[in-house]
Amino acid sequence: MNASSSPPDHDLPDSAHDRGVIPAGFVSTGSLPDPEHVQTLVDEAHERFRSNDEGSLSTVYPALQRASPDGFGLCVVAVRGELYATGTADVQHSIMSVAKPFVFALVCDALGPEEATRRIGANATGLPFNAPEAVVRSADGRTNPMVNPGAITATSFIPGASDEARWETLLAGLSAFAGRSLSLDEEVYASASATNTVNRQLAGLLEERGLLGCNRESALDLYTRQSSLAATARDTAVMGATLAGGGVNPITRRRVVSAEACRHTLAAMATAGLYETSGDWLGRVGLPGKSGIGGAMVTVSPGKGALGTYAPRLDAAGNSVKGQLAASFLSRALGLDVFASAPAAAMETPLA
Repeated sequence: MNASSSPPDHDLPDSAHDRGVIPAGFVSTGSLPDPEHVQTLVDEAHERFRSNDEGSLSTVYPALQRASPDGFGLCVVAVRGELYATGTADVQHSIMSVAKPFVFALVCDALGPEEATRRIGANATGLPFNAPEAVVRSADGRTNPMVNPGAITATSFIPGASDEARWETLLAGLSAFAGRSLSLDEEVYASASATNTVNRQLAGLLEERGLLGCNRESALDLYTRQSSLAATARDTAVMGATLAGGGVNPITRRRVVSAEACRHTLAAMATAGLYETSGDWLGRVGLPGKSGIGGAMVTVSPGKGALGTYAPRLDAAGNSVKGQLAASFLSRALGLDVFASAPAAAMETPLA
């Protein structure tokens, strides 16, 4: 990945220093290898990991138990629109927590990224995705938009004069990320609504602290609906590539959110996208990612593209086992890792 820096900080006027504003400059860019090589590597990732039977289906909502445990789909989408898929990449499944970064991006556009972060929070909790302790231990109840309490808060700020208007805005925004109309999985929605006791507790804690943008019942229902949308690995790859491309959908070529909303969203994903294992993930994969208990994952390489995976067997933290393995392999094989670098040949000297 190629990058160069903005003008030096000391050249900024005092007012820009105070606001933390950096003038527009060069940004992360790059490209994937040639198309045939990318498809070969995507196929290889599927072949390497498809027989892995570690992990188990989520028991959080009864409807999630209906998934085929051996399903495994992968899709890579470049910011210029090239698409590489294999396995069950077109099998629909509930998006669950993979909706979180895209909802946060929409809220960043609605409120402004700084205001959205001020209201929702940004720091990792180090706790499981639905832990009420994250709210209780926080000095002001704020957490991070990639864990359930922060995500419920984020969803509560989706604009709209009524519950249905907010849902229509949210559905339209997530569909724009996917480049097609998404639909609700009614069975998953009914199952989650009947058994979301922990999320109901979280919504109550957030309302007590005055953090929600609407009443807790509306926020909880809207959050449950967004989590119950049906999507495919192809969809999540396109959605991730929209974040990678500064907010422009690589298939429709339509702008969905601002580049600055994407930047803040990717930072939140890097911080807590895989919950309490996010640090381990960054060390292995070197990219912002987001997992969901339905088996979906999205991994984003800014300026290049994204990987969407579907594999419903989860580890103890609720993250897709095969999705993580595929992301780790393809991050290195495709040159996506934002932390990987090599010295310029002319600068390298032998070790003493």
